Amino acid sequence: QRSKMAVPFINLIPFAFRQFTDPNYAGTRIADISKEDFTARINAIYESREDKSLTDGYAPFCKHLFVENFTEAKVAVLKITKENETKLRSGYVSRTEKELAVLDRWFPKESLSEEDIPRALYLDIILYSKEQILKESAAMNEPLDQESEWGIVSVKAQNEPFELPMPPITMMRNALGVEEGGSGVHLSRDQYQRSVEYWKDHAHIK
Repeated sequence: QRSKMAVPFINLIPFAFRQFTDPNYAGTRIADISKEDFTARINAIYESREDKSLTDGYAPFCKHLFVENFTEAKVAVLKITKENETKLRSGYVSRTEKELAVLDRWFPKESLSEEDIPRALYLDIILYSKEQILKESAAMNEPLDQESEWGIVSVKAQNEPFELPMPPITMMRNALGVEEGGSGVHLSRDQYQRSVEYWKDHAHIK
C-alpha cells in the first residue's frame, strides 16, 4: 500500500510539460490548470475508483486512463468534410529535435473559428511504465529520475472514452526504435489498417 507521503502512483514526465507550457503546442493544450494540480487531480481520480485497472495501450508498457474532462481543453481532432478540407495543410514535422521528421497533415488552428473546435468531453491520459520511461530517456541521453510506477507522456482531449487509433506515421516512427525517437515496437498490419480507416477521414488541429 502507498502511504500519503509516498511517491504518487502517476506523475507527469518532462515530455508532456509542453502541453501545459508551450502556447504553440500543436496538440491538446491544458492552459487553465497547473501541471502540479493536474497531476494531483489525476491521482485523486484514480485513487477514488474501485476498479484500479488501467486500459491496455499499444504495447505492454503503455496504458490509458480515461477521465471526464475537468479542464477547458478542446478536441484536437476534426472529421474532414467538404466544407473544411480546403483548410488542410501538410508538411514535415518532428515532435522533438532528436526525432526524424515525417510527413503529416493538419488543420491550422488559425484557420478555424472558436465554434469549429468544441470543448472535449473526455481526457485520454496516456501512461508509460517506469521501466519504459527510464529506457527511453537513457537512449536519448536525457536520463530521468522516474520514481512513480506510471508517467503521463501525453494528454488527449477527445469526445470518445476510448483510445483513438495512433496515426499511421506514428506507428512507423515507433517501429524505427528508440534511437530515432520511437519506442521500438514492431508494426502490426491489422492495427495499421484500422488506423488508416480512422485517419483517412480525420486530422489533427495544430
